[in-house]
Amino acid sequence: MYDYRDISEKRAEETRKLLAEKPARKIKLPKVLAVINQSGCTGCEACIQVCPVDCIELVPGPLFPDMAKMVEVDLDRCIGCKLCAKMCPWDTIDMIDSAKSYDTANEWTLRSVIKPQAENNVIWGAENPDA
Repeated sequence: MYDYRDISEKRAEETRKLLAEKPARKIKLPKVLAVINQSGCTGCEACIQVCPVDCIELVPGPLFPDMAKMVEVDLDRCIGCKLCAKMCPWDTIDMIDSAKSYDTANEWTLRSVIKPQAENNVIWGAENPDA
C-alpha cells in the first residue's frame, strides 16, 4: 500500500501558511468554544459553510489526504456561536467550557494544522509510527 504521509504533511504545511495570514481576533473569551471530535468527523464541510468567523479549517487526513479529510476549529478565533454544532450531521462538534476547551481539543485531535504540537500522535486508535 502506498504511504501518503509525505503528501499529507505537505498539504498540512500549506494550510498552516494560509492560516498565518489570517488576522488575530477576539478581545474577550466566549463562555464556550466549539471542539471537534475528529474520530467521528467525515470532512463533509457542513460546519465550514455556516461559521461566521471562518475559524474552521479543512485538515488533510493523516494517511490518505485526499480521501480522509476532517475539520479543526481554531479556538483562538472561535466566538462560541454554536452554529457549527447545530449543523453537524454527525454530532461530532461539542460546545465545551472555555477553560476546558484547549485540553479537550488536544485529546480529540487526530490531525492538527492549526497547532501541530497539539496532535496526540494517534491514528484511528493506533500509535503514530513517525512520532
